[in-house]
Amino acid sequence: MAHTAGPRAWRQFSMDIGRLDPDAVEAILTRHGAQSITFTDAGDDPQLEPGPGATPLWQESRITGLFAADADLDALRADLAASLGLDVLPAHSIEALGDRDWEREWLRFFEPMRFGKRLWICPGHAAAPDPGAVVVRLDPGLAFGTGTHATTALCLEWLDGIDVAGRTLLDYGCGSGILAIAALKLGAAGATAVDIDPQAVVATRSNARANGVAERLAATTDAAGAGHDFDLVVANILAGPLIDLADHLLARTAPGCLLALSGILSGQVEDVRRAYSHRVEFEPPVTRDQDGQTWARLTGRRIEG
Repeated sequence: MAHTAGPRAWRQFSMDIGRLDPDAVEAILTRHGAQSITFTDAGDDPQLEPGPGATPLWQESRITGLFAADADLDALRADLAASLGLDVLPAHSIEALGDRDWEREWLRFFEPMRFGKRLWICPGHAAAPDPGAVVVRLDPGLAFGTGTHATTALCLEWLDGIDVAGRTLLDYGCGSGILAIAALKLGAAGATAVDIDPQAVVATRSNARANGVAERLAATTDAAGAGHDFDLVVANILAGPLIDLADHLLARTAPGCLLALSGILSGQVEDVRRAYSHRVEFEPPVTRDQDGQTWARLTGRRIEG
């Protein structure tokens, strides 16, 4: 995705995507040397973190690529038209940018957030207001979790409220790795993060290094090889996959393992509970409203059976 570069002169190319394939457009910008690529709202529908399983783009999306001042953007435009089979490019613009670190400029909109009593998610080098805070440093991105969605927030609050010290954790559907990293910062002995998206695994490893916990975290797309006998399992995905994966996830739990299942709408709670109830003793669900929907988190302890 983004490549690190220090402050210097840039040119910015922005184009409305419309019905174009965003992956194809991104690949072309990358081919022409884009130093960072972001997708933003071309209308008025801001979102920092998509809901579980949601396509992380807006109804009207715009792609923006950051290029060195001497990049050949005429060649970029010609390649876009030829590769996408267009006679005329959608609305687009090229803007010269000054000597600033534009790659990180948008982070000013992301403020430190607290989850539970002591856990804070902070961008870059921003300081948490609480001097005793346990801080996870995370540069938010469109495709991966930041904690702004209710389902992620519910899981972070659960981690803050339990004793994770010395325990091992499986984070299934890890996204940015925010949950696994939070558990490690709270004292977990080790964590395994699993996601079917290779970019999520890359992001998780990068965020783990930034938080000084990389040596205690394994990130993989290999769900079958994730390991067994975890003390803690958190899965923030969707109700359907949670049900389908019940036996797979339960097979990776140690006796007494604590589980948190999220990404569940309130009307789906009983279906998810039913898939696990032969091996898990559940607590009452915790719910939170966001954007007209009620999301639920199910937590419980694995029992023998």
